[in-house]
Amino acid sequence: MRDRGLPRMGPADYKSRKSGADARDLMETSMNDRHAELVRDFRWQVPDDFNIARACLRWADDPDRVAIWCVPSSCDTTADRTNALEPFTYAQLRDAADRLSNVLRGLGVARGDRVAIVLPQAAETAVAHLAVHQLGAIAMPLSLLFGPDALEFRLRDSEAVLAIVAASGIAPFVDRDAGIRTSCPVLREIIVVGTALEGAHAWHAALAEASPDFEPVATRATDPAVLVYTSGTTGSPKGALIPQSALIGNLSGFTLSQNQFPQADDVFWSPADWAWTGGLMDALLPTLYFGAAIVADDARREGRFDPIASFQLLERYRVTNGFVFPTALKMMMKAVPHPRERYDLHLRGIMSAGEAVGTAVFDWCRDELGVTVNEMFGQTEVNYIVGNSYREWPAKPGSIGRPYPGHRVAVLDDDGHICPPGQTGEVAANRCDSHGDPDPVFFIGYWRNPEATAAKFDDQGWCRTGDLAYADDDGDLWYQGRADDMFKAAGYRIGPSEIENCLVKHAAVANAAVVPSPDPERGNVIKAFVVLTPGFDGNDELVAELRQHVREKLAPYETPREIEFIDALPMTTTGKVQRRILREREATRKR
Repeated sequence: MRDRGLPRMGPADYKSRKSGADARDLMETSMNDRHAELVRDFRWQVPDDFNIARACLRWADDPDRVAIWCVPSSCDTTADRTNALEPFTYAQLRDAADRLSNVLRGLGVARGDRVAIVLPQAAETAVAHLAVHQLGAIAMPLSLLFGPDALEFRLRDSEAVLAIVAASGIAPFVDRDAGIRTSCPVLREIIVVGTALEGAHAWHAALAEASPDFEPVATRATDPAVLVYTSGTTGSPKGALIPQSALIGNLSGFTLSQNQFPQADDVFWSPADWAWTGGLMDALLPTLYFGAAIVADDARREGRFDPIASFQLLERYRVTNGFVFPTALKMMMKAVPHPRERYDLHLRGIMSAGEAVGTAVFDWCRDELGVTVNEMFGQTEVNYIVGNSYREWPAKPGSIGRPYPGHRVAVLDDDGHICPPGQTGEVAANRCDSHGDPDPVFFIGYWRNPEATAAKFDDQGWCRTGDLAYADDDGDLWYQGRADDMFKAAGYRIGPSEIENCLVKHAAVANAAVVPSPDPERGNVIKAFVVLTPGFDGNDELVAELRQHVREKLAPYETPREIEFIDALPMTTTGKVQRRILREREATRKR
């Protein structure tokens, strides 16, 4: 039996609620406050043996249960994409995953090996993840937006043995000038989804020839499952190694932020890239865990978000639940101020995270979408630990919410003491919940970096997030920014170091510092302060050249929107760039 030993999630008294509530009903339900009761009654049920693939594929015996509604990538127009309905069932998902597991095993992938997955929102992405998990290997999602430098570092550092790549992203892998195959000698094989290429295995042909019979390997809940590289403030990105149990650790927050997901006929959608923790752990995998359907649309493969197409998608696929980052909600609000006058919507739950939702978006979601948005907070290392659930406790506009059941979260001062209400400190999560049970959401550690892992924790088991907040008298947390130099821009987590290192590779750049610049639409945009090499002039042409340099080497979302040339960067006496001074300067300018 593939579902043997799977946990039943949540308190026994979690109640299902009717969907389609109007604004008055939403206001009434928000008066409830069951938070203390839910925390008191919640207990983790984590089996010793657990595998993400086995958990998600236990629905496959129902031949008609839809796992993914696929918006065909061949559809070029908005009308085409929203009118097409292509169901991919759980039975098809299991068949394809079993075949791919056999293909991977035949290509030498073994337990614990890292497999890079460079794919968009598509059925193949879900298949790839589940095939890797049931083989006992480690899935390493990588964005199609990554340029050759970003890809090369992650592939080399992880020592990935195989990459599954969309045809649209295959160029860095086959381009001799990119150097990926040369600099990553451990990368033995490539499987390409789409156009067949010399030196790469064709996805469809390989699966067609493979056996559909595969017995998943047994994995412990504590075994590694996913390797996600996160941006850092200093040095190169770090690989956060996520255990199989992290999916279970996400479920209490997922269920509550989605207003008791799942219910009959629930359909999930998120514009978040499935290569990121948000798209993977907050959308794709929990939806499959609960046997519901998710919409896959790779329209954002170029990093663009279309608010009109999104509304049409919500209507066409009768989407009930979603994770939509604040920047996207703002764009939707401005594009269609009164959406229920134009579209037949079925939304009953929206979670948002990555940056502040803000009062205007909060009010618009409640009044115009008919759903109070549940803001959430987490990070790759300890995801989905704090948030709102407006039907269970009051949602306060601007607050990131309260600790979800099963997670012990506090605001700590510099000495590790819990701050009193109103005092700003660092948000931290403890390895054990309020009942003393281990919290399954925690990452295992940073990939081959024990020093960074040790620095993340104190001797009391608190994991420091690097994010500042204060708690009010009700226990709601209010986000105050980063404790270090990392920041969020348009929903993306930005580490300045990688962008700065890329800029200084350009002959015109002697030094650079990257900071957030406040922006009413995106929360922040990326701004680079650049010290020029003697002999170069700081003009508009050079600005465009530097932006294109970063776009080609890293990713579009890491490209500085603003570049200012400066004679010298503010430095400490020990030679460190004082980004804080530049951040404060930008904040003052934008007031």
